[in-house]
Amino acid sequence: MSEYPRQARLSRRRLIKLAAALLLLFAAPAGRAAVLPGVRAVRVWPSADYTRVTIELGARLKFSHFMVKDPERLVVDLEGIEFTSALESLSDRISADDPNIKLLRAGRFKPDVVRLVMELKNEVRPQVFELPPVGNYGHRLVLDVYPLRPPDPLMQLLEKRIESDGTDTRNGAADVARAKKQRPERAVVDRLVTITLDPGHGGEDPGAIGRGGSYEKNVTLAIAKRLKARIDKEPNMRAVLTRDTDFFVPLHTRVQKARRTRSDLFVSIHADAFTRPDANGSSVFALSENGASSSAARYLAQKENEADLIGGVNLDVKDPVLARTLLDLSQTATINDSLKLGKEVLRELGGINRLHRASVEQAGFAVLKAPDIPSILIETAFISNPKEEKRLNDEAYQNKMANAIMAGIRRYFAKNPPLAKSPMARLD
Repeated sequence: MSEYPRQARLSRRRLIKLAAALLLLFAAPAGRAAVLPGVRAVRVWPSADYTRVTIELGARLKFSHFMVKDPERLVVDLEGIEFTSALESLSDRISADDPNIKLLRAGRFKPDVVRLVMELKNEVRPQVFELPPVGNYGHRLVLDVYPLRPPDPLMQLLEKRIESDGTDTRNGAADVARAKKQRPERAVVDRLVTITLDPGHGGEDPGAIGRGGSYEKNVTLAIAKRLKARIDKEPNMRAVLTRDTDFFVPLHTRVQKARRTRSDLFVSIHADAFTRPDANGSSVFALSENGASSSAARYLAQKENEADLIGGVNLDVKDPVLARTLLDLSQTATINDSLKLGKEVLRELGGINRLHRASVEQAGFAVLKAPDIPSILIETAFISNPKEEKRLNDEAYQNKMANAIMAGIRRYFAKNPPLAKSPMARLD
């Protein structure tokens, strides 16, 4: 055999090895692209308070954001992410009546960067932050846009009252006269009483989920709206909701809203869940400074206080004024009033449903920590119980629940007339 064929065979071997090496080299980027994290879901939660866009991902990623003027836009760059159909269809997720966002679109900005552009309807304060996996959620990137001029809850209350009555009710004389005429057997209130109603959970936080697929956040909002309608019909009362649509409100913000409107009462509405489907009945809770009244109350408070982890709070934003408020330990008198309110409401709930506990329980609920507002948390029923889940979704039963809570509030004020408050609270 000649030397030439042997050299040719060696050359072919070298070429094959070289080709294999080149194939691996150029295939590597394609292999890496195939395992880039993709977008699992995109959710949009619009409200007058703020609009939240949540992008759920398969893994953490690098991101950056900046604002652009004329027109007002929020730009977010996502590095090392696959451009999926969920991102392509972003524009379809923004409704025309969103109070804050006009348009949202995404596109490939660089080979390894996806750019999101959010065109805004007004000036905003953006917050862009990550949330770790929790519950059924994976990694989440949150885009919150807060209007630079947020709605004033006190002015909203006044405007709605004037619109509904057709008169300026800042002078409470007419209300007092109506109260004397229509309810002589009840204690007369010489000013408008404000009650904050807090439908539990919302937005990213569904709350408990019934076996039939019912979300606690929907049930609580439905009952709260029915209760608000009843309160607003009272000539000397008005109600304000911590949320009136499906969006997430952090626990401390719920407390803030009640204090900003100088509320006389705070009523948080929930629908409990338990590991056993036979658990049933209604309960009422107040704040405790000295530990929970039972292990069940402690468990429930811990579970409800975790709402911020599920709903998603930007922990980088601190409010020192709020921190001082929630650490205020001079709450003994307020807690005593909360227990009185809870007792009256619990008594009325016993007329429409079995009571899970015969007395008002106490635990460290973060949402009940307004130091100057009597506050209760009502577990209307167990949504994890199939029978009670069905009742919670029934409009007639929701009306009964709203009527019972309203009756309890009336009984409380008949025995404990509200004290005078500042001119701002009186709106006169």
